[in-house]
Amino acid sequence: QVQLVESGGGLVQAGGSLRLSCVASGSIFSISAMGWYRQAPGKQREWVASISSAGSTNFADSVKGRFTISRDNAKKMVYLQMSSLEPEDTAVYYCKLSHYGTDYWGKGTLVTVSS
Repeated sequence: QVQLVESGGGLVQAGGSLRLSCVASGSIFSISAMGWYRQAPGKQREWVASISSAGSTNFADSVKGRFTISRDNAKKMVYLQMSSLEPEDTAVYYCKLSHYGTDYWGKGTLVTVSS
């Protein structure tokens, strides 16, 4: 059974930075792709960034150049480093683990960016 727990959210001023963390339980982390998604109030959940089991990364255009994603397989953790934050980045951020067509989600962590 896989459980994901996000942390690191909070209130930050525009232009600031935050690092989100997600820790996974279970034994499949190192062979799974990981992703970060976000859902702003009144909007659909959207993909933000992903990292493959081999470490390849991809980013949504809206965060490219501002966010980075990384993983530590020994700690079963994935990180989202967010810089130059904008009010439009305000959302609940979710971690997702994908393994052979099965997705597991965390409960999310709230990021609020004030202008």
